[in-house]
Amino acid sequence: MARDLAIDLGTSNTQVFAKGRGVILEEPTVIALNTRTHEVLAVGDEALEQIGRTPGYIVAVRPLREGAITDFDITERTIRLLLRRAGLTKINRPRVLLCVPSAITSVERRAVKEAARRAGASAAHLIEQPMAAAIGAGLEVHEPVGSMVVDVGGGTTETAVISLGGIVAYRAVRCGGFDMDSAIQEYVRQKHGMAISERTAEELKVAIGSALPDEGEFHAEARGRGVTTGEPRTVVLTSDEIRYALSDQVALVVETVLGCLSDAPPELAQDIIYEGIHLLGGGARLRGLAQRLAEATDVPVHLVADPLRCVVEGAGLCLDSFDSLRPIFAAADS
Repeated sequence: MARDLAIDLGTSNTQVFAKGRGVILEEPTVIALNTRTHEVLAVGDEALEQIGRTPGYIVAVRPLREGAITDFDITERTIRLLLRRAGLTKINRPRVLLCVPSAITSVERRAVKEAARRAGASAAHLIEQPMAAAIGAGLEVHEPVGSMVVDVGGGTTETAVISLGGIVAYRAVRCGGFDMDSAIQEYVRQKHGMAISERTAEELKVAIGSALPDEGEFHAEARGRGVTTGEPRTVVLTSDEIRYALSDQVALVVETVLGCLSDAPPELAQDIIYEGIHLLGGGARLRGLAQRLAEATDVPVHLVADPLRCVVEGAGLCLDSFDSLRPIFAAADS
């Protein structure tokens, strides 16, 4: 029998959950494409290694940018490759549950489902990422109790208040891990006259980045190319500099969370004050972000146990109750 699959096709990373087996695939959402022949050369880690290192006619493409699908043909090819890696054959055609942002349009929802079916799925359903995240975090989404999740992803930050199996209040901003990396790149270019890669910026963010001042000063070395001379250069950056570079993006995340809280009905807001806010996503690992949100909202903020896999594991739990949870899928499919 075909195993049902849950797929979280994120801006930064793609994860595949197989019923009864758990997460079986976890790779960057990148595909290497030959623009002359339109042949897919690599996907995932292999394609990521080729960014910035390929001839002009080979491009490394991210099918999703800022949480939105930029190329449906590339997305379909990506899903096809993922299903093949997960064991898809002409006989073994699984049902697929796809995690999607709440903000995508009905046209995009239909296109994603059609892409999955054309890629080989026997049936395709959608679940909104905040709902999957809440289930993955172990929250009682079907109870008349307000729960709040904040997902700081690669391209977007999604904030949702959930009660009785539905999303009651929702805010999203096109700001995530990639925007933070770009902000660091721009700061280094403006302040030090040096161009650094996206990967170097991400390494700086992880090593010394923070949302609040740290105890003590941290330093990290960055290598790049001089903007004016073109020669290889090395500079030493401080944690204060990286925190300053990230300040606008962190402020956007805080503003989005405050906005979603203000949209929630007073009865549910009381529940959230008691239960706290649940923080997840790759950007949630930025040091001090949970504390920054707690100070801004006066609400406890809990970093979930596995912030990177929370969404796909929540969708994976739904596979065990596929039929009983159809109302949740129907709401996302519409």
